[in-house]
Amino acid sequence: MKRLATLLLGGLMTVPAFAAPAITPEEWQSYLDAYVSPEGRVIDTGNGNISHSESQGYGLVLAALAEDRPSFDRILNFTKTELMIRDDGLAAWRWEPDADPHVTDTNNATDGDMLIAYGLLLASDLWGETAFFTEAAAMVGTMGRNLLVPADGLPAILPGTEGFAGNDATAGQPILNPSYWIFETLPRFDSLDPVIDWNAVAETGLELLRRASTTPAGIPGDWVVMAGGAIGPAPDFPAEFGYNGIRIPLYLMRAGLDPAFLEPFRAKASSAGLFKIDLATGNAIEPIEEPGYRLIQAAMECVATGQPVPEELRTLQTTSYYAATLQLLMLDNLRRQRPNCLGLGAQS
Repeated sequence: MKRLATLLLGGLMTVPAFAAPAITPEEWQSYLDAYVSPEGRVIDTGNGNISHSESQGYGLVLAALAEDRPSFDRILNFTKTELMIRDDGLAAWRWEPDADPHVTDTNNATDGDMLIAYGLLLASDLWGETAFFTEAAAMVGTMGRNLLVPADGLPAILPGTEGFAGNDATAGQPILNPSYWIFETLPRFDSLDPVIDWNAVAETGLELLRRASTTPAGIPGDWVVMAGGAIGPAPDFPAEFGYNGIRIPLYLMRAGLDPAFLEPFRAKASSAGLFKIDLATGNAIEPIEEPGYRLIQAAMECVATGQPVPEELRTLQTTSYYAATLQLLMLDNLRRQRPNCLGLGAQS
């Protein structure tokens, strides 16, 4: 069986090959039992038990990382059957179990589409399925044509096809979500898209963080506008860093990017974990304290100081879908790239 090895991070880092997946069978089974239905629906237990393109995309990525083909196939089947109903080949973003029809919003969510495409690429790498590669390439091409827009003159990811274009309130600039920059995906997208410079898109994501570092909060809000060389909160959205943004340091670490980009996020954390942050004052609003979120803070601390993460965060805790998903993604990265953070010796 072909292991994911150097393909995981799109060439940004060399990933050690493992004799077994970095996600343990016990952890993966716990995740499946808690959040994945027999039909392959990945259930957001913290959000009314709905499903969405993000949850399905994360499920595909994790199934590939766990090297579980049957689970990958059933998650993909649900995704295709229930969400891939748009004419452009992207996924409708919201599926509700008690609604008829189940899809209650056919707009796409671009991070969900990115995760679905990336999961297909990982599966193609792992199991040699040409069809997965072809499907991923089609989605990447559509996103490149339809969902990349100029933001203050830079190529940026539009969060969805509808509802995020510029208007008078945003000085004509689009509304952006910095956590939609899933950095590990972008070199892979660049390698199969002959038209779009996805590496330039990645640089825009880093520019968002640079601009945010000079604001009172020091980190970007969940929904922002870039204009005039600066960054600010998007109108009609909460002016805060919150549950969207907590993924950003995870994505930076998984992509092996400069640890300096982690420092503003680390500065806003504590030994208790991460917090929602008010953008106007930079003050903490409330803790974000489930184990999956605390692991991200602990991993940043290990990157900065070498301090291993607490023992209780080193295995999956199925507290909620989103926290558990981020915890598995972080554990996968630590076991492959930073075993010292888990009290383990270097991998050979």
